[in-house]
Amino acid sequence: MHELSLCQAIVETVEARAGGRPLERVDVRIGHLRQVVPDSLLFSWEMLTAGTALEACELVVEHVPAVVRCRACAVETTLDWPVLACAACDGLDVELLTGKEFEIASFDVGAGVR
Repeated sequence: MHELSLCQAIVETVEARAGGRPLERVDVRIGHLRQVVPDSLLFSWEMLTAGTALEACELVVEHVPAVVRCRACAVETTLDWPVLACAACDGLDVELLTGKEFEIASFDVGAGVR
């Protein structure tokens, strides 16, 4: 369950960036090809933040689909499977546009805090 170590990194990063200010929400973007199970990440978040200043903070996971562009026909394809191929011409010479993301997109500081 690598989600636990990934979540620990998220917690450490947002704590450091928040500088002790209360947080209400953390938004993360995770690409389809990262093989992260969102429910496991959310469970890890609840476990790691229980009893801390982040306990009331919501973790929001945005799934980023894997999208490729075929270099032969220029068609963009959203992948549901880990085969990087063009849906239009079955070409394998594709450029990965999205799907490998793993990033903290934003976090919201508590209301009334400046």
